[in-house]
Amino acid sequence: MVLKFIKEIVFLFMTVLGTLGNISVTVNYMISLLGGPEKKPIHLILIHLAFTNIIILLVKGLPKIIATFGLRNFLDDIGCKIVVYLERVARGVSICTSSLLTVVQAIIISPRASGWRRLRPKSAWHILPFFSFFWMLNALISVNLIHSITSTSLNTSQLKNEDNYCYFMLESQKTKWIVLPLMVLRDAVFQGAMGGASGYMVSLLHKHHQHVLYLQKAKLLYRTPPELRAAQSVLLLMLCFLFFYWTDCAFSLFLSLSLGNNSLMVNIQEFMTLGYATFSPLVLIHRDGLPAECWHAQWEKVR
Repeated sequence: MVLKFIKEIVFLFMTVLGTLGNISVTVNYMISLLGGPEKKPIHLILIHLAFTNIIILLVKGLPKIIATFGLRNFLDDIGCKIVVYLERVARGVSICTSSLLTVVQAIIISPRASGWRRLRPKSAWHILPFFSFFWMLNALISVNLIHSITSTSLNTSQLKNEDNYCYFMLESQKTKWIVLPLMVLRDAVFQGAMGGASGYMVSLLHKHHQHVLYLQKAKLLYRTPPELRAAQSVLLLMLCFLFFYWTDCAFSLFLSLSLGNNSLMVNIQEFMTLGYATFSPLVLIHRDGLPAECWHAQWEKVR
């Protein structure tokens, strides 16, 4: 009973904290995007990532929070399909958007003589077609959930998941062999791009660090360009993503191979699914001081 209460409190804390953090990031970058002289593609990508995180937190966390207050089976069959399907689609979009963020940031900080420089988006709005593609791609990959999810109030003979309001019905082997390779291919492609872009940025930042050390020895003043500071923030964000993604995968694999019902592992794995959506805005706020920076800029305009 105590563990159940702790789980409910942690879920409530993560959902509220993550939602408020992502709303803060969204508002600050929207003000910067709409009010600034230059429309930065990175700001638009971060807004989309925060929006996706909010969807994940609401559709994953809110039903659990509502269930903790004693309301069981509050979702009908259609509601169950929408909640689980939207969560799966949003998680896929989050992976794709994180990869796009890393790649675009790597292109932005690439040297002028580099061939990658030619791929730099000329406008922030050129990024919008990528968002549409990500949503359509993940909507198609996850379409099988519409048929394999049902409400617990409608069918109590199927295998029940830990959410206590939806069942995952057994799928045919043919469906599994179509959907699973597509999910693996999506993750491999986008995480491969993310890893390559991150490695490239680490190399550029290392060269920049060596240059700064040389200038310091020569007693010359030098300020780090904002693009490089942004690259450092993006790298921290990607480390946060990789930690929660692979930890979630490790726990999911362990649970799938485990013969017994390990409730502790199940609870930890559930927390991992919300981890990136909860803590990624905190990484940005801590690194860039977004709320303070935004309100200070607005105050200066008013004055």
